[in-house]
Amino acid sequence: MARVRSSSSSSRLRYCNPAYYLKRPKRLALLLIAFVSVTLVVWDRQTLLREHEEEVAKLSEQLSHLKSLVEDSQNVQGDATKKVMLKGRGGEKEVVLDPIDIQRREKVKEAMIHAWSSYEKYAWGQDELQPQSKNGVNSFGGLGATLVDSLDTLYIMGLHEQFQKAREWIATSLDFDKDYEASVFETTIRVVGGLLSAYDLSEDKLFLDKAREIADRLLPAWDTPSGIPYNIINLAHGRPHNPSWTGGDSILADSGTEQVEFIALSQRTGDPKYQQKAEKVIVELNKTFPDDGLLPIYINPERGTSGRSIITFGAMGDSFYEYLLKVWIQGNKTSAVKPYRDMWEKSMTGLLSLIRRTTPSSFAYMCEKNGNSLTNKMDELACFAPGMLALGSSGYGPDDSKKFLTLAEELAWTCYNFYQSTPTKLAGENYFFYAGQDLSVGTSWNILRPETVESLFYLWRLTGNKTYQEWGWNIFQAFEKNSRIESGYVGLKDVNTGEKDNMMQSFFLAETLKYLYLLFSPSSVISLDEWVFNTEAHPIKIVARHDAVTSGIANGNDRPKIRLRGRKAGRTRE
Repeated sequence: MARVRSSSSSSRLRYCNPAYYLKRPKRLALLLIAFVSVTLVVWDRQTLLREHEEEVAKLSEQLSHLKSLVEDSQNVQGDATKKVMLKGRGGEKEVVLDPIDIQRREKVKEAMIHAWSSYEKYAWGQDELQPQSKNGVNSFGGLGATLVDSLDTLYIMGLHEQFQKAREWIATSLDFDKDYEASVFETTIRVVGGLLSAYDLSEDKLFLDKAREIADRLLPAWDTPSGIPYNIINLAHGRPHNPSWTGGDSILADSGTEQVEFIALSQRTGDPKYQQKAEKVIVELNKTFPDDGLLPIYINPERGTSGRSIITFGAMGDSFYEYLLKVWIQGNKTSAVKPYRDMWEKSMTGLLSLIRRTTPSSFAYMCEKNGNSLTNKMDELACFAPGMLALGSSGYGPDDSKKFLTLAEELAWTCYNFYQSTPTKLAGENYFFYAGQDLSVGTSWNILRPETVESLFYLWRLTGNKTYQEWGWNIFQAFEKNSRIESGYVGLKDVNTGEKDNMMQSFFLAETLKYLYLLFSPSSVISLDEWVFNTEAHPIKIVARHDAVTSGIANGNDRPKIRLRGRKAGRTRE
């Protein structure tokens, strides 16, 4: 018996039959319209859902990024809290982060990642990267100069994976037994300083042991009748000597720029010999220190006396004056280190005698001196001086403090214009000042030097004037435009034409990028109340000194007690 369908079932079957609509075009059109409408609604909902999911993902990513930025902006020893809190000697305070500073700091960090990854890819373990030819070169005897120089920059920027990889290379591959004629000065500021800074930041004893190992190989350089060191030593065999082109003399900056590192090494190891060797140099120079505090760049290591030669705050003179101030700061400005401050203030009296101003723009600059004759020339290297003057100005009374800070600001303006006056907006190596002209490039190369940025960092920290941040950002952008290539950063053979060289100097990572990063970081990130920078921008912990200069005493009370982040957070080193 046939089954009878209900009318409703027949209707549903009819509407499902295509022939029904072919005979009724209006109904077909209505159905198509309905179908399209439903499809569009569904599609819109799916699209909105996808867009919503993408937006949520982007917001999540941004939130994660902001969280990372906030964490990065903590004090490098910092205790992470729900608020952005920064710790310093004055206690804990809440800081509002400037979004522009955050953005710029991240750009500098990205530049460091680019420089480091290029070194890692093409020159790992070698001293420096040649970016154009994509190979490494051992310009410092194979001590991994860029790697060691970059340790603290990596740590401060929170690049801990890169830091740990570098640490493993040091543990397994850093060998100082090299038949290599090493510069005592360069090895001290880059290698000893870099290792000590990594130790102070991470509390990893490997770095202290390695610093001591290389320092022991350098010590025979101080075995001279006067205690003024020879400037070159063979790392494997000893045999210190001076370069032939100095006529047997030692160089002022090379001999007077080891005190910060060697004092720190004695404090952290408890062995006084490093401090004794380095401080004997200052005692010897102080015996005949002139009233204007200006010393020629050549010193006889046999007699400890200076001959007739150029006086300059540029190459071969510069960091001697810097360390007179910084050892005073390193010792926490106690009476034990006051002789350094006294010598430095004499030298600043001498510096004032070298200041001249241009026409028509009245740019302040520092002359060089030979006998009674002045030369209207200033190295870009001398652009560390504005930062030094600003850093030391607070040790004076109110009137002198204002005078030296004002001079620091005037010299910084000149140094910034070293950059702004060229087509590439990068500074040449030195400048001349002719009558009726403001400034003219002399030697026209740029090798990624940090000195002007260093001074801008100090002036921003000490005055709070954001103009110095703007100037630093402009300089950074000029480096990005002219020096960045696919395989790292290069200097310029000529700042007028922009022609590139083939070297990424280790100090670009150690100093230039570090100072730029700190220029856009809160002031308690590597606080100037707690750290002093060596001349290679390696931060060393300030430790109050109570021993007399050259006594060599480094008792337990002199050892630094440092709060550190990480698995030992909250502990102090006793």
